[in-house]
Amino acid sequence: MVFPMVFLKIMDWVVYQILANSCYRAARKMRSYGFFLRNPSLKTSQQYPFFPSVTKCCLEGRGSQTLVCDIDGALLRSQSFFPYFMLVSFEGGSIFRAFLLLSSWPFLWFLDSELRLRVMIFISFCGLRIKDMQTVGRSVLPKFYLENINLQVYNIWGSTGSRVVFTSAPRVMVEGFLKEFLSANHVIGTELQTVGQYFTGFPSGCGLLVKSRALKEFFGEKKPDIGLGSSSLHDQHFISMCKESYVLTEEDSKSSPSSVMTRDKYPKPLVFHDGRLAFFPTPSATLAMFLWLPLGIFLAIYRICIGIFLPYKMASLLGIWSGIDIKLKGEDINYHSESGNKRKGVLYVCSHRTLLDPVFLCTTLGRSLTAVTYSLSKTSEIIAPIRTVRLTRDRKKDGETMQRLLSEGDLVVCPEGTTCREPYLLRFSSLFAELADEIVPVAMYTHVSMFYGTTASGLKCLDPIFFLMNPRPSYHIHLLGKLPKELTCAGGRSCCEVANCIQRQLADALGFECTTLTRRDKYMMLAGNEGVVQNK
Repeated sequence: MVFPMVFLKIMDWVVYQILANSCYRAARKMRSYGFFLRNPSLKTSQQYPFFPSVTKCCLEGRGSQTLVCDIDGALLRSQSFFPYFMLVSFEGGSIFRAFLLLSSWPFLWFLDSELRLRVMIFISFCGLRIKDMQTVGRSVLPKFYLENINLQVYNIWGSTGSRVVFTSAPRVMVEGFLKEFLSANHVIGTELQTVGQYFTGFPSGCGLLVKSRALKEFFGEKKPDIGLGSSSLHDQHFISMCKESYVLTEEDSKSSPSSVMTRDKYPKPLVFHDGRLAFFPTPSATLAMFLWLPLGIFLAIYRICIGIFLPYKMASLLGIWSGIDIKLKGEDINYHSESGNKRKGVLYVCSHRTLLDPVFLCTTLGRSLTAVTYSLSKTSEIIAPIRTVRLTRDRKKDGETMQRLLSEGDLVVCPEGTTCREPYLLRFSSLFAELADEIVPVAMYTHVSMFYGTTASGLKCLDPIFFLMNPRPSYHIHLLGKLPKELTCAGGRSCCEVANCIQRQLADALGFECTTLTRRDKYMMLAGNEGVVQNK
């Protein structure tokens, strides 16, 4: 009986807040919008910032100074924190929680900023496991934060010696990113109530963080050197407590070349990230995703069926007609049967983008190949239209298995051992180089617009389905040609030299960077395990 009573009290509080406190604010907001439409010059004058723009801030000689700012409205170019709550709801919660948050958006628009934030926190966090939020904060949110960092603000941030962030957003959503990627010294945000291993959805203590009050409590009588904020009155009061104050205007927040942080300027390389959503989930983009879902599920089933039941050429043709962008570069030369003698099969060495790499290679070549895998779910093995053989991670046993398979025909291997979404290649296992002299490197490149077809912490059996649910997924395959004999073990090279040589060739063909990171590094970073799928 405890949970129903708590739930009823929560709903009673939400209804009271919405009906009693929001209708008047909504009416005033609508009235003011209409007034400003008739008097645009008045609106401009009321929003004019009291402090200079961040573009006027000098960067020299600030190595010993302290900067304070908010992540929302200052560090990030995005105008709303809604997309980040949507990521928490979808990736950490469920699709139903995400739909509930999206459904609330029309009502949130009428609320003031404080009540809007409270409702988004409640919907996103009520009943959410602490462990799931930690996973989202570690493996999902950093990518979207980095893509929305304001470069002008970051340049000021990087020029100072100490950085403190005050934010009304939940601390658990931003602290990991700010400390790991931006080297923030302190992060003070709204704390959330927890019961056991779950969030209640309510702020703890005194409620939402008031930035001006928190700044005074943190620094006491001492004033920070620089304060950055938006042109809102709340932020201007917050930064007025600093020795120097600068505001980020609407023009500064727009996606101009001077404010967009490109990948080469990231403070730390983003090699790994997780989550299913491949787009920034604004309300309109999320609505488009939910409208697409029924057709996307049907399209994924259709594409899987044609891949399983139809010949390769027909499956390729129908796949292209269904919207899949398949491109093949290079020629597949038959390396077998010189002088009629039977030889070992060809080893195709692929960069690894999704679990479908061997499938698309077989389809584009129009012939059957055998793929070896390390950790593949039973569901993926069942629906795979090609032969798959599981390896054991025992080097001797795996070598014997691959030798046997090569004696039977051509073989596909992805020596990275796991997928990587970003333009990086992980360290190549050298085992394959010991087993074959006829090696063909294959550069794989994929692009998706809605869903990622890989996961580290989710259900791997859904990977192919999510990839094929995209409206127009792309698969570009580049056959680099047979590796010259002098670059193989038969030519006197060590297996490690051969593996590194192929890694560099594939990286050059794709425009990627080589790394020494491994499968274990990826899964320990994203999921906290070694990435082994258990047989059940």
